[in-house]
This record gives sequence, structure tokens and C-alpha cells, in this order.
Amino acid sequence: MSLWERIATETNGEAYATAYAERFRALAADGSDIHGEAGLVTALAGPPPARVLDAGCGTGRIAVHLASLGFEVVGADVDASMLRVAEQEAPTLDWRVVDLATMDLGQLFDLLLVAGNVIPLLEPGTLDAVAARLAAHTDGGGLVVCGFGLDEDHLPGDCPVTPLADVDAAFSRAGLQPVERWATWDRGPWVDGGGYVVTSHRRAPPGDQP
Repeated sequence: MSLWERIATETNGEAYATAYAERFRALAADGSDIHGEAGLVTALAGPPPARVLDAGCGTGRIAVHLASLGFEVVGADVDASMLRVAEQEAPTLDWRVVDLATMDLGQLFDLLLVAGNVIPLLEPGTLDAVAARLAAHTDGGGLVVCGFGLDEDHLPGDCPVTPLADVDAAFSRAGLQPVERWATWDRGPWVDGGGYVVTSHRRAPPGDQP
């Protein structure tokens, strides 16, 4: 059983996934901006049809919106129940049930998005493997953009904190170097010790790789 399954043991499954998707639809109906992640992707990835992997896509909220903007999008998640809801929303999109630690999609992307606390919800001991697989799917010069909580106020119950320094170190070992970091998806300024981080790492272009 994965860390995600252990933490969400009473709530995971298709009923939870459906309720999760409905919550964001309700927020959008009330006028809330639910596309902060997609806004940052649009600013960083270059114009459509840039290739984007939504790694840990859940019910597909971000992937579906990016596809509507013209991006070439693949949505990947370990939770098949989440992807079933995503497929109902957008049956023609490319959805993949994969473990990020062993992911092999056979293609490269201009930007990989890892949102929704995917990083701290990784199975313990797999951060290096996930970083390596993310790097392996990033085109030269491409970006990996992650957003995740750094304290209990920004994490689901019983989810351990993954220190930012550990993420930077794992990504560096995988050939991904830090570029920028912010406190919010709309690029609010980062302050050391913040409870939430959005961080970008770049894979060096082919001629610059060791």
C-alpha cells in the first residue's frame, strides 16, 4: 500500500475522486481562480503546443485546462480511481496510470508539473528515483515545476514533511538545477522558512550536460 493510500485510506477511491473534482467545480462556479498552476505553466513553458506532463495529475483539473489552451498534455497518476474521473471529464486526453518512481513514457516534455503535494506524498525512499525519472522525461533546457507544503498547515494529515533541501539535492543528483522559487503559484516572493513552495528546476541543454 502506497503512502497516499495509507493517508487517504478512508477517503481514496472513485467516490472521493469525484467529490474532489466537484469541489473545484464549485469553487470555479463561485468565481474563484482555480487555474493558478496552469497560469504559471503558461508563463514558463512557452506558447502552445509546448509539451507538458502533469505528473500526479489526480482528477485532471490542470491537465484538462492546459489542453484547452492548446498545450500537448499527458496526465500521469498512480491512483487509477482519480484517472477514471479524469477520463470522464476529457476522454480524448492521454491519461497514464504510472508510478513516478518507475515511469517510462517514451517521450520528452518541455515542462513537467508536479503539483498537489505530490512530492511529500511520495513513497518514502523514492525521491531520488522520482527525480531521475522526471529528469529522464525532461527535454534539454526544459523545466520541472513543483509545488508542495513544507509544514503541517500545508500538508494532509499524517503526511511527513519533505525538506526543500532534500528535494534540491535529489534533483541536483538527477541533473536538474534550481532556477527560481516562489511562495505561491502566482509567483509571490519566496521567504526562507515559508510553509509552501513553488520551485522550478531546469535540465541543462544537451551541449551543457556532463
